[in-house]
Amino acid sequence: MRAHRPTPEFPAHLNTLYAQFPFDRSLADDPISAVRPLVHDTQSAEVAGVFAATLAIGNTTAIRGAIGRLAAAADGDVRRLVDPSWAPERRRRLVGFRHRWIRGDQLDHLAAVLTEYYRHHASLEEAFVEGFERDGFAGGLDALARVLRGEGRRASRAPAGYRALFPSPRDRAASPCKRLTLFVRWMVRDRFPDLGVWTEVPTGALKVPLDQHVFWIAYHLGLTERRTRSWSAVEEVSEALRRIDPLDPTRFDFVLCHTGISGDCPKRRDLSVCGPCSVRPDCRLWHGRGLAQ
Repeated sequence: MRAHRPTPEFPAHLNTLYAQFPFDRSLADDPISAVRPLVHDTQSAEVAGVFAATLAIGNTTAIRGAIGRLAAAADGDVRRLVDPSWAPERRRRLVGFRHRWIRGDQLDHLAAVLTEYYRHHASLEEAFVEGFERDGFAGGLDALARVLRGEGRRASRAPAGYRALFPSPRDRAASPCKRLTLFVRWMVRDRFPDLGVWTEVPTGALKVPLDQHVFWIAYHLGLTERRTRSWSAVEEVSEALRRIDPLDPTRFDFVLCHTGISGDCPKRRDLSVCGPCSVRPDCRLWHGRGLAQ
């Protein structure tokens, strides 16, 4: 089967989609809405961001509900989660917490891992940058995953299933690592809606957090021909977007993601929805088809 390619006008079409996107409508549905208020305190933003990204599984209503329940367990102060003196109370309050396959004992262990890390480091950026300088973005993500897994002294005490919450692109499975990549985007990008609290990682080096919505749209726009999400697909989609905006390729991520979440992309030919879409001429569903079809 011949590969699908977007039209030569695709960069202009995608920029139009971005320019016309109703960010305010979608921000409240995104887990970043729980992190943005903490933009002026890097450590608090990191703690909230790690937990919010870890819980970013499933539909947006369920994700926001899980983040809200975790915040309520901490009495609205995420810094409590990494306060050593509050650890026994944290453990007690997280008993019975569930979100999809994520359990309260796993979140309690994550809080303990972060508490120990912050005893010796000011920011998780240090871990990411160490790996990034050695082996690029994938190396940075691998180094961050290793820290959050608690590799070393705490790894042997991790609850069942904990390690799987933090995949690395260097693992044999070559996971797309959507949630950690999303966390890094939040921390690095300094444009709305992201926080930009990390300053040592260039925005142009970021990779796209490839969730199901972004992957479906990216495939149908010809940004990748891969049929399954993987780290190789992340690399391909990110490179395609980098050719459009070398300095800020992931600025399109929020728009593509929420175009899918909101139903602006119905994932089938629907003239009433697709007709006004600026990237419709580039979509493989409409390739060779006029508006009358």
